Amino acid sequence: MDVRIKSWIELQEAVFADSWRPRIQRHRSSFVFRGVPRVSHTLDTSLQTGGFVAHEKHLLTSFRKYAVERAVHGDWVWNWLSLAKHHGLPTRILDWSYSPYVAMHFATANFNEFDHDGAIWCVDYLKTNGLLPPTLQTILKAENANIFTTEMLTGVATSLADFDALGGDFVLFFEPPSLDERIVNQFALFSLPSSPKLSLEDFLKQGESMYRRIIIPAELKWEVRDKLDQANITERVLFPGLDGLSQWLKRYFTTRK
Repeated sequence: MDVRIKSWIELQEAVFADSWRPRIQRHRSSFVFRGVPRVSHTLDTSLQTGGFVAHEKHLLTSFRKYAVERAVHGDWVWNWLSLAKHHGLPTRILDWSYSPYVAMHFATANFNEFDHDGAIWCVDYLKTNGLLPPTLQTILKAENANIFTTEMLTGVATSLADFDALGGDFVLFFEPPSLDERIVNQFALFSLPSSPKLSLEDFLKQGESMYRRIIIPAELKWEVRDKLDQANITERVLFPGLDGLSQWLKRYFTTRK
């Protein structure tokens, strides 16, 4: 379902919609968020867009082979997959965030895209969890959890082949280890589909209630961007270090034309 907002206030209402939990009397959203600078951008993974689906196993095997051994804590395939994605290797996983403001940042970070509508994908992980194989649902129930950790995944599958053999089309969300401040500050997690070929977008469209896509009109992007800067949602925070600082300063002092 697409929701086209018309103002900053409508955007706030849209990203926090359905977050009230009567049972615990708290606002606790079951959505995760992904911001894209153009509404035309799909949820294809870097394996799919780069034509690397057939090479998934070899890419990850080679990464583990040549990476420094101490680069990942815990010699589990899911930690290695997280590290590889974090450093740009084509993988089947996609970046998401628990924070709608992090998603807003990525939808409005690039001035070259300000002539195009942006979007925030919002996926309800409770709904996607309902379509998981019984083995995975049992693990979540035993841990009283809604999101997987790499340790939980290792308990059911120690390789991508084992994971794919669980059967059926599904997607789960898992939290990577805290590889660095960027992962922590972006409140990051990853989507993991049951196959490198699975189209996440097509999967989500099977049921309208599993997702919504908030459209940010091009004419609203400057206001969203300026207010995010005022709220300190910037590269300086999300990409700690001198590179992030430089990106933020370059963008902050760009003159609006």
